[in-house]
Amino acid sequence: MFSRRTSIHLSGLALAILATLHGNIAAATDDTSATATATAPAAAPSKDNAKSLTAVSVVAAGQTRQVQTIGSKDIEAVAPGTSALKVLNELPGVNFQSSDPWGAYEWSTAISLHGFDQSRLGFTLDGIPLGNMSYGVSNGLQVTRAISSDNIASVQLAQGAGALGTPSNTNLGGTVQFYSSDPDAQAGFRFNQTFGSDDTHRTFVRADTGDFGGFSLFVSFDHASTDKWKGYGSQESNQANLKALYQWGDGNRISLFVDSSRRKEYDYQDLSLTSQRVLGWNFDYWQPNWNTALQAAKAYQATGQYGGVANGYPASLAGLPADYDWLDSNYYAGGGIRNDTLSGLSGSFNLGNDITWNVGTYYHDDRGEGQWTTPYVSSPVSGLPLAMRTTDYGLDRYGVTSSLQYTIGNNDIEVGVWGEDSSNNIERNYFNLNGPYTGLWMFYDGETPFLRGFLQHYTYDTRMAYAEDTLHFMDDRLTVNFGAKSLRSTSTSDSLVATSAFAQGSIKASKNFLPQAGVDYKLDEHQDIYASYSKNIDAYGLLPFATSQAAFDASKSTLKPEGSQTLEAGYRVHGDTFEAAADLYYTRFSNRLLQITPCSAVQTCASQLDNVGSVISKGADLSLIWRPIDGLRWLNTVSSDNSKYQDNYLNGGVVATKGKYVVGIPSWMVTSGVNYHVGAWDFTLDGKYTGRRYITYTNDSQVPSYWLFNAGASYDFGALAGFRDIRLAFNVTNLANKHYFATTGTNGYVASDPNGYNQTLQAGAPRQAFINLNAQL
Repeated sequence: MFSRRTSIHLSGLALAILATLHGNIAAATDDTSATATATAPAAAPSKDNAKSLTAVSVVAAGQTRQVQTIGSKDIEAVAPGTSALKVLNELPGVNFQSSDPWGAYEWSTAISLHGFDQSRLGFTLDGIPLGNMSYGVSNGLQVTRAISSDNIASVQLAQGAGALGTPSNTNLGGTVQFYSSDPDAQAGFRFNQTFGSDDTHRTFVRADTGDFGGFSLFVSFDHASTDKWKGYGSQESNQANLKALYQWGDGNRISLFVDSSRRKEYDYQDLSLTSQRVLGWNFDYWQPNWNTALQAAKAYQATGQYGGVANGYPASLAGLPADYDWLDSNYYAGGGIRNDTLSGLSGSFNLGNDITWNVGTYYHDDRGEGQWTTPYVSSPVSGLPLAMRTTDYGLDRYGVTSSLQYTIGNNDIEVGVWGEDSSNNIERNYFNLNGPYTGLWMFYDGETPFLRGFLQHYTYDTRMAYAEDTLHFMDDRLTVNFGAKSLRSTSTSDSLVATSAFAQGSIKASKNFLPQAGVDYKLDEHQDIYASYSKNIDAYGLLPFATSQAAFDASKSTLKPEGSQTLEAGYRVHGDTFEAAADLYYTRFSNRLLQITPCSAVQTCASQLDNVGSVISKGADLSLIWRPIDGLRWLNTVSSDNSKYQDNYLNGGVVATKGKYVVGIPSWMVTSGVNYHVGAWDFTLDGKYTGRRYITYTNDSQVPSYWLFNAGASYDFGALAGFRDIRLAFNVTNLANKHYFATTGTNGYVASDPNGYNQTLQAGAPRQAFINLNAQL
């Protein structure tokens, strides 16, 4: 499968670097030019200063759109290894969910902004596109696999309208931009050791060379392992990062970033409202109880019935309703393996006469496998009624970004381009099982499948160009920017086996004029108001090809890419002890595509793709950071969102979605978090309310609202025993040990499920505690 693609792995980065040296240009910059402290409002994040921020900020003075940031101190305050996405959850309008305490277990990881789910958002790291960070390997990778969280300097969130030049073809609803820390100017060594609940242990080490004539470098490695909080199995990862930086002259710099990630994850069983009620919050895969899994598979294959103790199913399932799908209520085991390498080379060059050229190139390689033990297919060699079903991934993508920034008079002009080519193989294989197993390894390495469900080869070609002018009037009190981008993305699918459940062909999403405009007016040195408008489209990706060939052929001529138009306006104010912001938004989302799979997730069948017309999202975000005394910071936010489908759709009859709320999106969220620094001590306590979320398109089923609290404390010993600094920290997640549903839609959504049978929910982790020691030489 991978022989031709492996040659791309060896040559992709070299070709991209060669392209850069011959003048291809990119819009990526790592320049750092501003500072911010935890006791004053942070400066407005830009491409040039976002990395320097140290604390959360809800005010970005001068920006013409809603922008918030979290800094390195906010990331340090949580348990080491926690995803930076989870830290974003304290910001207004952000709904982040995961069934593990770090937000790192990918099957359950999901984030939404202002009515847009993760698949319709854009993510970057130092200007390198991360795609939409979906679980299935298609156009990128999760940030936790792209960089160790210890090496993240800051994260910038732009809701509704990200920067025009953001290299993404999925950012209908906003962008999240991660920035890596630069190597330290002083040579040193960092060490962090974490222990905690469920046999958690994580070791992180980093060495910095210090600055030598403008050159500096760091290299880091972390190993993490934890048992699942319920059921059998563990989550393990090994990750190495390297960043080299050379700076000279007036703002010139070249940086190289390399990441290598190896991850293995045992899955948590998806629940339904009914299975949780009957079987409990701690219900999980059968593993290592092989005989029970075998009994369920034999019962189905002998009777053809999906449930019932009388049909031979395990007595432990007896509380389930008679018409429930007992067979799919649980499986023997599931897991995921991801091996990634990500490389990025970027530069920022001062060409004189107020002209800056930013250029970058990147390469990403992934080999992965998702596993499920299926009771629908028997192992032909052993004769057992179970087989290993795998989804195997092979992805190579490389790209170039470039921009020219030019200041003339009161105009800041920027023009840029982005291009990415991606090649992706996805196949479904079935392997023989000889008996029980408890390990997690990649079956496709060294073993031969007895059956192949499909083998699809996908290519994606994206080209984007943009131009923008930012004008400053009235001694910089009035800022106006306007610009547009042109985007074209072509997706092609080829079936490499004679028969396949999925379609092949080619489809293009393109728009030559996607405008964006904004205005910001400073009422005085402490207050400003702003407004912006943006229009965008979403690339199709894999979505149209997940249907049957007949459905794809029938819909291709009428299928239109999803699009959004967003208006937002707001007010910001900051003083010596506070900063506050209020934002209103209105988004019209057109040609919204719903994907419905008419079989259980472990089976292979073509999906149904329906255009449900438009969705309108409107809402408000309010936020306040108050620092009443030295060392105390109190963050409070309130978010209201009203996202509703505007049309019914046809699927064997009229599905009444008009006027219904969008699935998975809470209408209300409230956060409150206190951080207190006194002497060598730091204390944090935060809580978040997440409102009810609907889990069917007709809103006849929902998960309830909940509050979740976390706490932490640390003590900084300072210089001790030959170390420059030693810090001891303690963190507790889910302080009140709340039972709640975290992620929804893990196996997709259905039109109607009044009895709560759809197994598409993940339970949130119980209370867990972690202690870590951080030392610097």
